[in-house]
Amino acid sequence: MKAGSAQLALSFSCLGHAYMHLFTAFYFVIALSLEIDWGIPNHELIKLWALGSLLVGLAALPAGWLGDRWSASGMMAVYFIGLGISGIVCGLVDSASALMLGLTAIGLFSSIYHPVGIAWLVRNAKKRGMALAVNGIFGSLGVGSAGLIAGFLIDAISWRAAFILPGIICLVTGLVLVVALRRGWVTEGGPEEARDPPPARQDMIKVFAILLLTMSVMGLMFHATQASLPKMFDLRMRDLTGEGAFGIGVLVAVVYTAGGVMQLVGGWLADRFSLKLIYLSAFVFQIPVMAFIATAVSAPLIALAILTVLLSAAALPAENMLLARYTPQRHRSLAYGVKFVLAFSIANPAILLASWVEGSSGEYVWLYMILALAAAAAAFVALFLPNKPPQAVVAVPAE
Repeated sequence: MKAGSAQLALSFSCLGHAYMHLFTAFYFVIALSLEIDWGIPNHELIKLWALGSLLVGLAALPAGWLGDRWSASGMMAVYFIGLGISGIVCGLVDSASALMLGLTAIGLFSSIYHPVGIAWLVRNAKKRGMALAVNGIFGSLGVGSAGLIAGFLIDAISWRAAFILPGIICLVTGLVLVVALRRGWVTEGGPEEARDPPPARQDMIKVFAILLLTMSVMGLMFHATQASLPKMFDLRMRDLTGEGAFGIGVLVAVVYTAGGVMQLVGGWLADRFSLKLIYLSAFVFQIPVMAFIATAVSAPLIALAILTVLLSAAALPAENMLLARYTPQRHRSLAYGVKFVLAFSIANPAILLASWVEGSSGEYVWLYMILALAAAAAAFVALFLPNKPPQAVVAVPAE
């Protein structure tokens, strides 16, 4: 593997991670402008993304299968080009039904990234730990910048530009990757080396069953918070954000950018302390944080929103290391595929839950009380995880 090829693969993978989270997050800010332009309530607009969000998870397994059987780098080119075209189409439509189709296409092409892009990165990277850490930060920056970029483009041009300009950039990135592949500047990479001994079957089944529930709760909290924060800031902090979308986008960017830095901290903690303690503590602290967010306003709301993202980011390295430790090397890609399917499939019920609560009450108080109860349930289940000292494993960055 040439160093230049590995570096280019890392660059494209990092960009892909950022784009994926940008495209799956910016619609919640764009919807605030559509609410005024199209005269459709926000909770109805959010539902247009429900099918797309579901496909981000459900289509991950067939996308990963194609990456293994056909070409990982080829699937990455399809990802960039398809996602870019989908974004451009969303910016050109004039009806809710057409927008739903465009958003569904965004979800379908977004599903390619995690099962294909992460495996492609691991095969190409020389220093995998650092590559995965950098890649995770790019993902968090994609989430954090989504509101900022969308808000700026909406206020400076229009909501259509918030779809079209990122779409053009993503499309151009895909075309550049096609050129790099044809010229041999980027290659497929070699096979992944086996690094860990197989776990005991009993421990593997126990831990995987526990993680299925806790990962579901983690995904529920992430997607419900992502769907509700822009509108919640709009409802409770309009005196601070102003009348445009940019102020709300700035607040959302501040909240999620903090999570990118915390991934490095979480990784440092996971290398030195009990994985069970780190993972369990994150859920325990989420209980009061979610309960307080339910009614918080002004500066306390911003602080609590940042805190819930920090707790989730800190827990993810421990979660990924637990999954890696208790999965045989030959099945690790499948295990992470299940994780990504679960993590993104839960987006659909999370978005529908946020939409239902807002539509029923005009606010999100009960949404965060439900999330507090879910965190309590996850904390209880996490008590039954094995408590063993950490060992060297390959961890996958946050979704």
